[in-house]
Amino acid sequence: MPMPRRKYPWEKLSDAQLLQRRLSSLRVSAEGTWLEDCIDTLYEELEERGIRLRPHTWISSEWFSPADVPGIAIPFYLAHPRLMKLENKMMLDVEGGTWSECMAILRHEAGHAIQHGYQLQRRRRWQRLFGRSSKHYPRYYRPNPASRQYVQHLRLWYAQSHPDEDFAETFAVWLRPRSNWRSRYAGWPALKKLEYVDELMAEIAGKRPLVTTRERVDPLHELGQTLGEHYKKKQAFYTFRPPKTYDRDLSRLFSADPRHRRWPPASSFIRRHRARIRQLVARWTGENQLTLDAVLDDMISRCRELNLRAVGSDRKLVADFTVLLTAKTMHALFGPSRRKWIAL
Repeated sequence: MPMPRRKYPWEKLSDAQLLQRRLSSLRVSAEGTWLEDCIDTLYEELEERGIRLRPHTWISSEWFSPADVPGIAIPFYLAHPRLMKLENKMMLDVEGGTWSECMAILRHEAGHAIQHGYQLQRRRRWQRLFGRSSKHYPRYYRPNPASRQYVQHLRLWYAQSHPDEDFAETFAVWLRPRSNWRSRYAGWPALKKLEYVDELMAEIAGKRPLVTTRERVDPLHELGQTLGEHYKKKQAFYTFRPPKTYDRDLSRLFSADPRHRRWPPASSFIRRHRARIRQLVARWTGENQLTLDAVLDDMISRCRELNLRAVGSDRKLVADFTVLLTAKTMHALFGPSRRKWIAL
């Protein structure tokens, strides 16, 4: 991605020094960065559909579209490669850090902005299909992965978390070029929602939004917390340690037989492949990489205490261990003793 035109005094700081800086001191913007191209692309997509509203954007601490504000807040770390590098180190992921991911989130947030701008939640049919927008926003939600009542756009069945998110996800699927939503969702109850969005957008095409405020909620220059404080809070939000029930499965995959003492320790094997396996499991389960990293730490500790050895080809062991971690993750999310709730 292109480097920002502007140079910043914190670019050369170490991670420890950068974490001591306040968010307000970063002073980054989307102008002159790859984000500008993403925003322009979103506007082009809206224009092609005849939607007059162009959500204004600003830099803040995270992705969001405030209630009754037809705009989109974009997280600060996406505005500079150095901040993206720190985000990846602290969170093991960069949400929206690729073109496709950024566009997916922008389309979702644009759905919120259009809902706010045209006050769509006041319509009775909107309420019948999506629910009441006034419903309490949960801190955690419990999805049904098999449900066909909702579209699937962002990870972890996000449409199921709240009526507003259901609409934003449905809008994002409808807006994405070449999404083929009619054929993809044929036979799904969710198709009725997509057809309604199609009718609704045709109705408001060319019309001026009811709400036109350009307010910016929690802009970066007003955020006094340090990056260290920001990440401490963010990490705590995603931290989850399931029960340590790995011994039996790890002993099946690895060996404690004294005859295999010359084979590499299983703990070393997991450490060597953890990043690749963590990313793969996160991709297919939707689980946060920080959560998976905590599970891997526990598994490494148990392998060390049980003196397990990685016997056999790395290729087969990586495949088998990936299946094991995936199964444990899905069991933690949706099994009989499941966590039940996903952080919103």
